[in-house]
Amino acid sequence: MLRDIYNAMMEFVRAFGAFQLFFLRLLANSPSIFFKRFSLVVKQVYNTGTLSLVIIMVCGFFVGAVLGLQGYANLARFNAEDSVGTFAAFALVKELGPVITALLFAGRAGTALASEIGLMKATNQLSAMEMMGVDPLRRILVPRFLGGVIAMPFLAAIFSAIGLFGAHLVGVGLLGIDVGAFWQLMQQSLEIGDIQEGIVKSFVFGVIASSLAVWEGYSAIPTAEGVGRATTRSVVITAIVVLIFDFMITAVAL
Repeated sequence: MLRDIYNAMMEFVRAFGAFQLFFLRLLANSPSIFFKRFSLVVKQVYNTGTLSLVIIMVCGFFVGAVLGLQGYANLARFNAEDSVGTFAAFALVKELGPVITALLFAGRAGTALASEIGLMKATNQLSAMEMMGVDPLRRILVPRFLGGVIAMPFLAAIFSAIGLFGAHLVGVGLLGIDVGAFWQLMQQSLEIGDIQEGIVKSFVFGVIASSLAVWEGYSAIPTAEGVGRATTRSVVITAIVVLIFDFMITAVAL
């Protein structure tokens, strides 16, 4: 048992070290790709961001609607129904917007990135590029990494905006809250620091989700089973790491 624990720990250390070196290579090559091959980055922003808009908007709307219902039910006990907008805004902008967007991004775009890169490795496309003198990290991985990092803050902002719209429809249209009080209390309570915290979280989560997705695809075993495991692992690890970093950023921001 001790030998198995030791081997598992050593395997984790080796994998973590390999990921750190891979991540540093991504960061080192990102500026040159961003300025010299910007068209590749724009294409990946479309693939990871624009194609994820439907699920982001639908989920954002219903999360906001649920917040409106739950906020009204709980705040009505204290005769503070007009603060439903404030409740929804804090929950969406600071926590649920960035976190749920990152999880949805990992489930939709992250799996697509991991499976695409893993399939390219399994069919020897990456090896063929190396034989032709083309660095697959610069040509394939870095644009996909940058596309996810750029798209994530915009997706989180759209999620929060649509969520507030859903909370407005439920609170004002369904439950009869005064529309002026709904938005005025929200504007008075929400500060710039709260919005900045949400932006920082969405950016950090974008780096995490994108880097883990391309890493899992790039390090996948070049078989059908290996690609499937890498795709699943990218979602699971991203969800865990995102929640850990969410706690750390929230603790620092307090």
